[in-house]
Amino acid sequence: MKMPDRWLASPWRRGLLAVLSGALPMLAFPAPSLWWFAYVALVPWMLLARSAPTGRRAAYDGWLGGVGFLVAVHHWLLPSLHVFIFVIAALVGVLWAPWGWLVRRFLAGTPSAGRLAAALVVLPSGWLMVELVRSWQGLGGPWGLLGSSQWQVEPALRLASVGGVWLLSFLVVAVNVAVTVLAAVRRPRVLAVAGLVATVAVTSAAWVWSPRPDVVGRARIAVVQPGVIAGSGSPEKRFAREEALTRGLAGRDLDLIVWGESSVGYDLTHRPDLADRVAALSRETGADILVNVDARRAGHPGIYKSSVLVGPQGLTGERYDKMRLVPFGEYIPFRPLLGWATSVGKAAGEDRMRGTKQVVMDVGHGGLKVGPMVCFESAFPDMSRNLARDGADLLVAQSSTSTFQHSWAPEQHASLAALRAAETGRPMVHATLTGVSAVYGPSGERIGPWLGTSASTAAVYEVPLADGVTPYARFGAWPVHVSVLVLIAWGAVEGGRAVRLRRTSPPPLAPPARTVRESPVRHGR
Repeated sequence: MKMPDRWLASPWRRGLLAVLSGALPMLAFPAPSLWWFAYVALVPWMLLARSAPTGRRAAYDGWLGGVGFLVAVHHWLLPSLHVFIFVIAALVGVLWAPWGWLVRRFLAGTPSAGRLAAALVVLPSGWLMVELVRSWQGLGGPWGLLGSSQWQVEPALRLASVGGVWLLSFLVVAVNVAVTVLAAVRRPRVLAVAGLVATVAVTSAAWVWSPRPDVVGRARIAVVQPGVIAGSGSPEKRFAREEALTRGLAGRDLDLIVWGESSVGYDLTHRPDLADRVAALSRETGADILVNVDARRAGHPGIYKSSVLVGPQGLTGERYDKMRLVPFGEYIPFRPLLGWATSVGKAAGEDRMRGTKQVVMDVGHGGLKVGPMVCFESAFPDMSRNLARDGADLLVAQSSTSTFQHSWAPEQHASLAALRAAETGRPMVHATLTGVSAVYGPSGERIGPWLGTSASTAAVYEVPLADGVTPYARFGAWPVHVSVLVLIAWGAVEGGRAVRLRRTSPPPLAPPARTVRESPVRHGR
């Protein structure tokens, strides 16, 4: 037995290595943002799974790697969830167990050329199924999808306009499979190289073919970021700071001013004095103001987070209530069962109320149509796609990551808007209370500087507006649908092979006849 094999024979050492291997992709996400590392980050994990002595052990490697991945990418939740983050990771990490089994099934030993060719399609498809299931809001939502690590790579953003973040994840995993084959399998390396060449060819073809957004105009958008304001009376102090920063925007010829999530801590219909102060700011600056109210609403039970548009005459009636809430942060899934999470972290003491539909708002008199989202919702590709299809010219996400101010969370969150912009061909504004605030053009390109977590300021952005429909906006998550068909086809082939093997296997030998004394008869004697 070779030394590495002997070392990996210990389930504990192997399990630890699986967790560490699964954690490696975290380096491809902000803040390190080593985007290129994503294309090899899965290789150690896959090498481990392919070396598993049994399919069950490979499934364990997949599960433990999934635990490492989730904890690493969401490590900034530790101060809020404490030990509960490990419970969640252990439960959701099970989704990677079948993927670990698939890695061994296709790459163990010396696989044939046909098995390797299938691996380049089936393994990325299996990964996409994991991302699809865990993208359900109740399991944490689509935060940390592998393809989202490519948010600053121009060719990748072009591909996002074709197949969304799903296509990026598929291609990143396919490259990892090819690199794993090059590293571990000797004979069919030509096929791995061919797979890499094919990936480059497909990427290049998409680069040439995919339509570019047509810029049809510009809008001047201001973002107001008040910065960290804590202590007693913080809602009033924050409002006063936002008011002062907004007043400084007078005379800037603006189309819209955006405040961050929870920028107003009172229901404006119940506090007409605050609504009048915002309306006065709108008259002074000549622009509508999109605020975000985090409060109990008069005449309704519970707390809502709502994007509310205020114009020169006061409330315009345009309102969007947040639909997808942050698990444990804004509600407790299965609260009767998991409500104890509030005793070990900063989980929601009271569930927020949900909105029922997305809204496209008419802003000012210039015909600008704005599609608002609130915080966590910018991680969901389907929400921005729906808004673009409903006629939004500009996507806006109002956010607050002040709880995670000194972590990687603000940068990770701000990067997601680049992908949403590229996918839909619509510019996107990511406005926060405490940073990072960012603006992206219709191709996902950054417009102006980020407003970092130390900034308390207001900034104006000249935002290009685009026309046309991207392939992703038209066809949706088609890479996911293709992946489902791939896995169904593979399952059918495997099932047919198993049936043929059973039919062609020789019948079992008959047991030897026994005498009265239960001794076997020896024929031919």
